[in-house]
Amino acid sequence: MEAVDSRGARTGRALLIPLTVDILLPLALYYVLRAQGIAQWQALLLSSVVPAAHALATAVVRRRAEAFDLLVVVLLAISAVTSLISGSPRVLLLKDAGLPAVLGVWIVGTLFTARPFTFQFGRRLRGPGADEEAERAWRERPDFRAALRGLTVLWGGEQLLDAALSAVEALTLPVDLVPVIGRFQSLALIGLVAVVTVRSSRRFRARHGTALFGVRAPAGQVPRKAPGREIPDPKAPDRKAPDRV
Repeated sequence: MEAVDSRGARTGRALLIPLTVDILLPLALYYVLRAQGIAQWQALLLSSVVPAAHALATAVVRRRAEAFDLLVVVLLAISAVTSLISGSPRVLLLKDAGLPAVLGVWIVGTLFTARPFTFQFGRRLRGPGADEEAERAWRERPDFRAALRGLTVLWGGEQLLDAALSAVEALTLPVDLVPVIGRFQSLALIGLVAVVTVRSSRRFRARHGTALFGVRAPAGQVPRKAPGREIPDPKAPDRKAPDRV
């Protein structure tokens, strides 16, 4: 029980920190700066420094840089320089469309690698020994591979949709409205796809007796029959084995 609670606490912190540093703090800082009369492009630039500084600090502490952290810093640098040259705050707003665009392309691109995005993400959730079962299911079960590939397309499509909407908003809406609309839009899309993912995972587990993410299915759980195929009951006696005397 303590191990489960500890893992849940770590998961909670892993979700809370990005939510605070990448979304809530930059959003609050932007509107505080605007209330102080700071220009739009300056407020956007200063509020974007928060996630970039966090990414750099994380890389220094871990002594290695994650691809996403590097992406945040590079996009901020490019948009900041371009905005300084052009004087337009909308260039900085387009940075928020660039992040999900790159992520969406990368997620979809993992379909052509050895293991797609959702399989790689599941490694963070699986308990001890469950990785071997997942690898075996990936090699031997087409339905397992199809389910994870389908969810990978879903997550990649969500990021690309977020990028397209963010780009349209950055170019057409009033500048001061775009940060709050874009943040809540991103959270809503991620929440919707997360709900679909959880429900799809539960249906797959109920039908096939195999978890797509996390630990193995509970002991004694018997999967439902798949159409056109019988699934043996593990509690049933082996009729082929000879009777023992």
